[in-house]
Amino acid sequence: MSEFLLLGLSREPQQQQLLFVLFLTMYLASVLGNLLILLAISTDNRLHTPMYFFLSNLSFVDICFSSTSVPNVPAKHMLGSQAISFNSCLMHMYFLIIFAVMENLFLAVMAYDHFVAIWHLLHYTRKMTHQLCAVVLAGSWVAKNLNLLLHTLLMAQLSFCADIVIPHFFCHVPIFLGLSCSETQLNDAMIVSEGALIMIIHLSASWPPTCA
Repeated sequence: MSEFLLLGLSREPQQQQLLFVLFLTMYLASVLGNLLILLAISTDNRLHTPMYFFLSNLSFVDICFSSTSVPNVPAKHMLGSQAISFNSCLMHMYFLIIFAVMENLFLAVMAYDHFVAIWHLLHYTRKMTHQLCAVVLAGSWVAKNLNLLLHTLLMAQLSFCADIVIPHFFCHVPIFLGLSCSETQLNDAMIVSEGALIMIIHLSASWPPTCA
């Protein structure tokens, strides 16, 4: 199969127009709000701190995430086409997941930054340096991209027979795996094992909290 059909959220013309306006308004509001945050942080030297550094990256990732998922509804409505190619679906899932994961990661890093600021106030500038922020940012992007590349390559090996209908407005991993007529045990095992490994690493790195 070279194409999939995205059914969207509704097939009724009136509901489609309402969803078009709703999703477009949400998208523009999200992009405008995050652009204002980026503008405020970049123009004010007092905000050039680790917390606002990660906040600006969070706003950038949020713009990318919104641009990857939300515009599908207005685009499909304007083009009048529900078809999406296999490669486009894989690429869509790749960027959708990477931006969603990076959002969660930046929220976790910002929580750690607040923890250091509260419990280690006198040593905050020594612990949260600009070099550390840059290393965390670069390491996060590299690790998550390599991680998602592995899953994408595994999904690219799957074959699809007859059922090519996706009951959603974007390509989603569980639905994508469910449509495959080949074995998906390896994909499922990689998702579960890697998720468990990430949770163990995060918990072991943050437990027990030091309050000294």
